[in-house]
Amino acid sequence: MTAIKRFEEIKAWQKGRELCSLVYRLTRKEAFSRDYPLRDEMRRAAISVISNVAEGFESQSNKAFIRYLYLAKGSCGEVRSQAYIALDQQYITEEEFEEIYQRAIETSRLIAGFITYLESSGR
Repeated sequence: MTAIKRFEEIKAWQKGRELCSLVYRLTRKEAFSRDYPLRDEMRRAAISVISNVAEGFESQSNKAFIRYLYLAKGSCGEVRSQAYIALDQQYITEEEFEEIYQRAIETSRLIAGFITYLESSGR
C-alpha cells in the first residue's frame, strides 16, 4: 500500500466529506432547518466523521489514529440514527433517507476496513 501523505487522500475521509455535504444540503430544507436541535446534532455528527479521521491522521500515532477512527465510525452511526428521526418527522423523503443511510454505511465500512488494516499492520 502506498503511504498516505495527507488525510485528504483517505477514501473514508472523502466519502465522509460527501456525507457531510449531503447532510448540510438536506438540513437546509425549510422544515428541517427550523428543528434546530436535530439539524445541529446531525450536522455535528457528520462533521465529526471527517474531523476525527483528519485529527487521527495528524496524531502521528497508529494507536491514537485507530481511536479517532472508532469515533468517526460511531459518528456514522449517529448520522444514520438521526436520519430515521428526520424521516419520521417527514423532514426528508424515503429516497433522501436511503441516500444518507447508504453513504453513512459506505463511509463506516471504509473506516472499519482502515481500522483493520492499521491493527494488522502492527505499526
